[in-house]
Amino acid sequence: MPSHIRKACEMLEKHGELIRIKEPVSPNLDIPAIARRAFANGEPAIFFEKVEGSPFPAVCNLFGSEKRAELLLKGNLNFSLKNASRLLHSLPQRSLTKPVMHSEISLSDLPQIKCWPKDGGAFLTLPQVLTIKSGKKSWLHSNLGMYRVQISGGDYIQNEECGLHYQIHRGIGIHHQAALARGEKLKVSIFIGGPLGNTLAAIMPLPNGIPELVFAGMFSKRAFRYAWHKGWFISTDADFCILGEIQNDLKPEGPFGDHLGYYSGQHPFPYLKVHKVFARKDAVFPFTVVGRPPQEDTIFGNLIHKITAPFIPRMLPGVHEVNAVDAAGVHPLLLALGSERYLPYEKREPLELLTQSNAILGFGQLSLAKYLFIAAKEDNPNLSVRNVPEFFEHILCRINLERDVHIHKNTSIDTLDYSGTSLNHGSKAVFAAAGEPCRELGFASPVKGILVVQEEKFENMENAEKFPLVVLCDDAEWTGRNLENLLWVAFTRSNPASDISIHGSQLVIDARKKLHHAEELSS
Repeated sequence: MPSHIRKACEMLEKHGELIRIKEPVSPNLDIPAIARRAFANGEPAIFFEKVEGSPFPAVCNLFGSEKRAELLLKGNLNFSLKNASRLLHSLPQRSLTKPVMHSEISLSDLPQIKCWPKDGGAFLTLPQVLTIKSGKKSWLHSNLGMYRVQISGGDYIQNEECGLHYQIHRGIGIHHQAALARGEKLKVSIFIGGPLGNTLAAIMPLPNGIPELVFAGMFSKRAFRYAWHKGWFISTDADFCILGEIQNDLKPEGPFGDHLGYYSGQHPFPYLKVHKVFARKDAVFPFTVVGRPPQEDTIFGNLIHKITAPFIPRMLPGVHEVNAVDAAGVHPLLLALGSERYLPYEKREPLELLTQSNAILGFGQLSLAKYLFIAAKEDNPNLSVRNVPEFFEHILCRINLERDVHIHKNTSIDTLDYSGTSLNHGSKAVFAAAGEPCRELGFASPVKGILVVQEEKFENMENAEKFPLVVLCDDAEWTGRNLENLLWVAFTRSNPASDISIHGSQLVIDARKKLHHAEELSS
């Protein structure tokens, strides 16, 4: 049976959604540069038939458009509680054959994709990382996630070790802790390729204890096929499989050009002692390139929003919808619509919204949100978190800056966000608004009511009351040029507890570069 990735590529090619590059291309910066340009220009997926230094072909930009994603997943994203019975037909199945174990290879045989000039080495960017809770022997206790894997460079012993960058609030950490408590080394299986639904399942933000493998089968309309090999759980449909154990010490991982648009630095992280690396006969190496949004992972985010939207009101009572804003790097900025129903007979103000904001900031990966703007749907039933300018205008014309801004100091933030006090540590801000408008907003580009400045002169500012939010930055012309620039600068370069201040009728976010901030990506 041919590789699922290879079959998917052939299908896309028939639809004019894939092109082939037959000449040898270097995986060191050249292939990633082509991948970024292809996505930016709306071009098809790219199949590199000859990757310098590797016997395996590589493919990128598979999910570079929603049209392509729909083709690959064959419309299997329209899932709701009404057809939850599909889950029963998607349970993992044990396989008698193991195509992925056709040949044993080394890490250095894989395409050594280095995406950005200052990256610490080559990385796997679409790995499916699977662990089983220590002491358990069933997929029911599995966690499947997507964590970048450094396969060369740094202090790693070539072909014997690889870095595992798992971030805060990820399920693998719970499994790792359980193994440490038992005095064991956690076995880790890393899969590359296989049915495309497996890749999507690995990025699903599911509550701990719900196996992503079931969703993998649902998205692919093919049950996840697995086998056991000397205590390791194997995806038999994968194109490649890396088996290893997390060691007891840490090693420096990174730097890596990440999806916030900056280099995440080099820090001590867990690493694997590699036991075996396998490949199927006709293996194809899928990869992606991340950087300042939008990139291919933007499409992944859109797919996740589409899948999870029907469940938000059931999992978070009173919350209608949320939007982790891609242009701001996802976790730095979250917009939400809730309900304000506690005291319908009194003057409306945020009360129930605050309860809902606490629920949001305590729920799974939504808890990584740094800025949460939440509004009451009753004030405008047609308001949507997907229309970012309109949503901000709705908030800003209603918010009471003295009452409705809530700062949470000394809390956890996204591992990749360097605006805080240290790795994983920073603060959060909740902006809540309910009731009738209390001010008229002044016109400013790209959002009414938001003024972009680069000088600290707030006293006697003309029409200050019409601009309740001021973004202080290094380059006002560039920051205010479009919505994407504004969102990226304002919310990736500020830490609420230290960078928010109020000057009269204006709240100021200091989004200037600081010495502790990460370096911007530049090719």
